[in-house]
Amino acid sequence: MHCIKHIAAIAAVGLTMSGGWGSAHAGSMIGAGALDKATLGELLYFDQNLSINRNQACASCHTPPHFVDPANVANPANSPVSLGSDRTLNGGRNAPSAAYAAFSPLFHWNATDGLYIGGQFWDGRAGTLAEQAKGPFLNPVEMAMPSKGAVLKRIAERANSNFDRYRKLFYSVYGVKTDQLRDPESDVETNALYDMVADAISAFEKTGKFNQFSSKFDYVLAGKAAFTPSEANGQAIFNGKAGCIACHTSTSGTAPDGSVMPPMFTDFTYDNIGIPKSMNPLIAGNAIDQGLGGRADIVARDPSGSQIGKFKVMSLRNIAVTAPYGHNGFFATLEDIVHFYNTRDVASERWPAPEVTQNVNTEELGNLGLSAQEEADVVAFLRTLTDGYGAPLNQFAFPPFP
Repeated sequence: MHCIKHIAAIAAVGLTMSGGWGSAHAGSMIGAGALDKATLGELLYFDQNLSINRNQACASCHTPPHFVDPANVANPANSPVSLGSDRTLNGGRNAPSAAYAAFSPLFHWNATDGLYIGGQFWDGRAGTLAEQAKGPFLNPVEMAMPSKGAVLKRIAERANSNFDRYRKLFYSVYGVKTDQLRDPESDVETNALYDMVADAISAFEKTGKFNQFSSKFDYVLAGKAAFTPSEANGQAIFNGKAGCIACHTSTSGTAPDGSVMPPMFTDFTYDNIGIPKSMNPLIAGNAIDQGLGGRADIVARDPSGSQIGKFKVMSLRNIAVTAPYGHNGFFATLEDIVHFYNTRDVASERWPAPEVTQNVNTEELGNLGLSAQEEADVVAFLRTLTDGYGAPLNQFAFPPFP
C-alpha cells in the first residue's frame, strides 16, 4: 500500500523547494534535484499522451522558441485562438506566450495603488505558475482529460515512450514510484501527485529556455549593440510621448530580495484598453468577456464592478513574433495594435466599440497624436524585444522567481 501521508509530505517539500530558485542564468539551480525536476517538467510539457486524443501537449499552444501557438502566428487574421485536443473545440482567448511568465508575482491586491497584480492567465485566476500548469490538462476545450487520475495514469502507462524516464525522475525528484501514479489510494494522494506534475512543469518554465534575455534590446542594454535611428526614436516615443512605460516598464527595477530586476515590459497589472469584441467565427458567438471582473471571487469582493473588462498587462518581450494581439486576438499585426493604441478615440478612425465599455482606460491611450512615422518607429523598437538576436548575455544576477 502507498503511504498517503508520505506522498503528501513529499509534495509539500517539493513545492516549497521549487518556489525559491531563480533562473539557470544565475547559477542558482543548485544540485541534481533541481535539474532533475526541470528535466521531468520538460518531458511532461512536451508529452502529447496527456491529452484526451494523445495529440496535444502544453507545447502545442506554447511552442519554443517564443512559446506561443504556431498556428495563431502563421495565420493571425483567421486563427486568433487555439484548437483543443478535440479539433472541433477551441478556447475563447488567445494563448499568451509562456516566455517570462515565471516572473509574474503571485496574484494579490495592492492596497497602496488600488490594483490587482500578478497571477497567470489573462484574468489571473491561477495565482502561481504551478496552479496555471494544472488547468489545461482538465479544460474540456484544451487537453480535455476527464480527471487528475486519468492524467496520472497516462504518465505511468508502459506504452508511454517516456515511461522509463518518468519512472526514474519521479522517484529521484519526489520519491514516487510509477505504480503510485498508476493507482493512487485516495483523492488526497491523487491531488498530491497531480501537484507534483504541475510543480515539475513550473520548474521547467523557470529555466533559461523560457527566460532567455537574448534580444537586441538586451544587447543594447549591455553595451554590445546599438539601435538604428528608427529603433532609437521608437524607444524615445515609447518612453515619452506615447507613455507606453506607464504599464510596460522598460527600465531595470529592484526585486524583493534587493537584486536588480531586468526590464520585463509589464507592471503585471490589469487594464481595459477598449478592445472590440471579436467577430471571428471561432469566438463571435461567445458571451461578452468580462476578464478579471468576471471571476466569481472578484465579483464577491468588488460588487461595484471596477474590475470588469480588465485583462492582464502581458510582457512585450517577443511581442513581434507572438501574433495575434489582445485577449481575443482581435489585432492580426503589431502595426494594427499600435495604431489602435494611438487612435482608438479618434472618431475618423471608426474603431468598433469596446467589448466592455466599463472601466476603459481613457487617460493613457486612445489619442496619442503619433504620426504614421512615429507609429512605425515604435514598431521598430518593439521588434528589438525578440529573443535570439544573440546568445543569452547573463548580464543580470536574476532574482528568485515568485
